[in-house]
Amino acid sequence: MKRITYIVLLLAALMSSCSRGGADVQDPKPSVYYWRTVFSLDSAEQQFLAQHHVGRIYMRYFDVALLRGNVMPNATISFNQPVPQDIEIIPTVFIVENCLNADLNGVAQKLVNRILKMNKVHNINNVKEIQIDCDWTKNSQERYFNFLNEVRQLLTPLGMRLSATIRLHQLIMKAPPVDYGVLMMYNTGAIDATNGHNPILDYRDVYPYLKNLRNYSLPLCAAWPAYKWNLLKTGNQFKAILYDVNLADTSLYREVAPGHIVVVANRSLPEPNSDGSDLTRVLLGDSVITVMPTDSQILDIISATEKERPGINKQAIIYSLDTKNINNYNTQFYEKVFNR
Repeated sequence: MKRITYIVLLLAALMSSCSRGGADVQDPKPSVYYWRTVFSLDSAEQQFLAQHHVGRIYMRYFDVALLRGNVMPNATISFNQPVPQDIEIIPTVFIVENCLNADLNGVAQKLVNRILKMNKVHNINNVKEIQIDCDWTKNSQERYFNFLNEVRQLLTPLGMRLSATIRLHQLIMKAPPVDYGVLMMYNTGAIDATNGHNPILDYRDVYPYLKNLRNYSLPLCAAWPAYKWNLLKTGNQFKAILYDVNLADTSLYREVAPGHIVVVANRSLPEPNSDGSDLTRVLLGDSVITVMPTDSQILDIISATEKERPGINKQAIIYSLDTKNINNYNTQFYEKVFNR
């Protein structure tokens, strides 16, 4: 009788594990994204890598954009210093979705060749993987998946893997043909939302998708935010994100409440605007709202994902490695994120 009970329990455990989607990511390591156009690490960033034993850097090499009617590389990273030789570098390429409606003949080969050449020129050795980032939709899914299949076929003879980013809304769609996915647990809400949700990460935006984690077929790991946004608004209308601004400049800004600043003069700032221009005009009476999820909010959502998908955070990725980002949280927070 005991033997029968044991077998029943074992079968139940096996069925339960099979129902929880794909396996964990192989060889998990504490990881970061590097999403700047120049590779140069300051002392704080180097200390962060060493202190938290970061083993992988997902480094954005370039974008693929539709320029003058042609699919072309854009915003390629340059290197002001050698990359760390003791950390695995994963070249990452962002594909602008409208490229998928253009002629993609030969683009996969050019993408792989460009990455291999950059690795050689900049002495980036032992690259085992390429990652593709794209906000694909149901309309572009077939063409995107065909493109991924082409890239994967090119990488297989080289002994390299292919991974892809997965956004929350993509969890309800078919999984892409890659070796594993990185679930983007940031930018989860609308940046111009007026419902009080934090657009970077808010449980109310995440919750409807959590149930899809259980049966998602790809192996998954998750990427978590370490940044804040300064949202410029006129009334409730979103105008721009202010990245490189001195909010302590009292000639232009006045804090009226924690995280809420009003503009006290008119000025043009060298900041990208939501209309695509390179200048943002701040006007008397505009507001700057600073948004950033707290460490406890992030950790609570991490726990919620693990209830649906045990093992998803065995490899956690911080977005992104930049002193102005990583200083938003303390060492204890990062240890809790990395050591699941």
